[in-house]
Amino acid sequence: MDILYLLIPLSVALVLLIGVVFWFALHSGQFDDLEGPAIRILADDDTPRAGPELTHSKDAKGARTRTENS
Repeated sequence: MDILYLLIPLSVALVLLIGVVFWFALHSGQFDDLEGPAIRILADDDTPRAGPELTHSKDAKGARTRTENS
């Protein structure tokens, strides 16, 4: 019976903590767009990412080497 004096206030505090975390998530915009991420993952985007372009040039011996253009 004595354990109830500990468990009841502990469970009430835990419920209040979960409520505060849920309220913060709600007001920070966590649940604003529920369908957008599901649609974005299905979008087919095969365009390469921007990066340094590689070109081929010849060195002093005539061998082709790859160099980066910045």
